[in-house]
Amino acid sequence: MQRICVIGGSRYFGKLLVERLRADGHQVTVINRGSARAPAGVEHLVVDRDDEAALVAALGSRTFDTVVDQVCYTPVQAAIAARAFADRTRRYVMTSTIEVYDPATAALPTVPAGTPVPEATVDPRAWQVAMDLPWHDEAYLEAHYAEGKRQAEAVLTRAGGFAFTAVRGAHVLGGGEREFTGRLAYYTERIARGDAVAVHADALPTVFIHHEELADLLRWAATATDFTGPVNACSDGLLDVHDLTAAVAAQTGREPVHETVAPGEAASPFSFDRHYAMSNSRAKQLGFAFSRTTDWLPGAVAEALTASAAPTA
Repeated sequence: MQRICVIGGSRYFGKLLVERLRADGHQVTVINRGSARAPAGVEHLVVDRDDEAALVAALGSRTFDTVVDQVCYTPVQAAIAARAFADRTRRYVMTSTIEVYDPATAALPTVPAGTPVPEATVDPRAWQVAMDLPWHDEAYLEAHYAEGKRQAEAVLTRAGGFAFTAVRGAHVLGGGEREFTGRLAYYTERIARGDAVAVHADALPTVFIHHEELADLLRWAATATDFTGPVNACSDGLLDVHDLTAAVAAQTGREPVHETVAPGEAASPFSFDRHYAMSNSRAKQLGFAFSRTTDWLPGAVAEALTASAAPTA
């Protein structure tokens, strides 16, 4: 049994992570602002993680084997956490994102065309941190989501006081009505209605991960290994937007209608005009076994279709 703290963990794969850690017999503490109750048998601390004094007071004398931070979006939040949990936890795992590799949001090292990027493409040890940017402004944060994650990784990497790893999750699908991004529902609903899906003329591939697989990888990163540094989390197999619409069409019985956008114009979610895939080789070398996207995608599509058809309250 380990003592594990999950910051966030009130929805989607974070909630599933908490449930699975508890089922494994770990002593779990959830920290959030009270947006959702913790499952039975899980300690719940209601506190704003942005309020450092309140966070330290709520933690009291507690110590943990691992902290899993599901909701760290800025270097300011990371710095607060680094101070609050220094010498209080042996290990700190931050949920990060594939978006740290988005070349549209930062100047990144060049990799050969068509090559899934490795973790070293964004090295948090060398990434510049700017604490004085308006990270508390919601509009600014939304527009700089990827940079916020990069800088948060950088702060926690340099913090010391605990071993740190960032799990860079691919585009997460599955979960039906719990899939709060609504991006798969966008496709199922439009294709079922016969509406056009906007795509790039030369749509390039990306990577995905099922919400249950990401919860399992976070559980593994928290409990089963002592590696440090970033690790990419994506199922095996690249898909582009045409592969995705074909998977939806196979279950709706309607052929997708594609509408090509002009260069530079916005397209549908997961239609990319740049190669946007990452390598999962490091996680495999460390011992995690990934599924294939094509194995779970039909089930995720079916869940989304069922959720779309369900009556609303």
